[in-house]
Amino acid sequence: MPYFTAPVDGARLHYTDHGPATGPVAVFAASAYLGHDMWEHQTLPLAEAGYRCVGLDRRGHGRSEDTWTGYDLDTLADDLHALLDHLDLRDVTLVGHSVGTAEVVRCLTRHGTARVARAALVAGVSPGLVRSPGLPTGLDPALVQADDEVFRRDRAAYFTASADDFFAAHRPGNEVSPQYVRHLIDRCLTATPRASNAVRAVVAGLDLTAELPTVGVPVLVVHGTHDASAPLALTGERAARLVPDGTLKVYENAGHGLFTTHAELLTADLREFLGPVAGRAAVPAGAGRAGR
Repeated sequence: MPYFTAPVDGARLHYTDHGPATGPVAVFAASAYLGHDMWEHQTLPLAEAGYRCVGLDRRGHGRSEDTWTGYDLDTLADDLHALLDHLDLRDVTLVGHSVGTAEVVRCLTRHGTARVARAALVAGVSPGLVRSPGLPTGLDPALVQADDEVFRRDRAAYFTASADDFFAAHRPGNEVSPQYVRHLIDRCLTATPRASNAVRAVVAGLDLTAELPTVGVPVLVVHGTHDASAPLALTGERAARLVPDGTLKVYENAGHGLFTTHAELLTADLREFLGPVAGRAAVPAGAGRAGR
């Protein structure tokens, strides 16, 4: 099972590396609480189509070592970049979901673009959610603190109560099985209490307003119209405006869990963004897609 050592503190971090070694490379950063396997509906078909798909388990998540420290955004971004160094990856497309988009942005602004060619921000919390001087229209910090207290009391109940909103299950076309919902909740609960609460603190203090304009690679921003966790106007639309070379794709009726409900659409858009595999035809623009 592949692991590497985080250079900051020696934490043992798990990753997967699927698909041909010579294919275009996508490196996936997961949502809070989830490991690399949240991306199964993207990484498996992409790897089968000839792309090299690398997925990182954030410290305290998935199969990576539980640590007490290292949950600040700089260290999390350093972990992500250390994986690129460990595998000596070049011309990489970084793909992040939710808080993973913040790790992608900080990785680029902290470590540069020598190894990275492009980035995809999927249902991201970037540039930030909570009201601050840089985010005057953000959420009320008192509401966020109250939500944190509910989370601390009973994580299992919190995830269960949030599932319908996470998938925007009340919107047409967003059916997910009860079995899959249970599976994803179980995967969320494998993240340690320390890691779960520490990553929530990263989101609460996040403000990448000044960093996004310095991102020096093309950026694909994918977001849902009914994302209750990261409202489109506050996050995806703003991020797409702030980056110098951004493309916004909005999925009608999609929620935060669009990697499942809109899996084929997201996979097709990522494949188009990654570019063709040598010796294979490029995916036709718009193939298998619906949305806005």
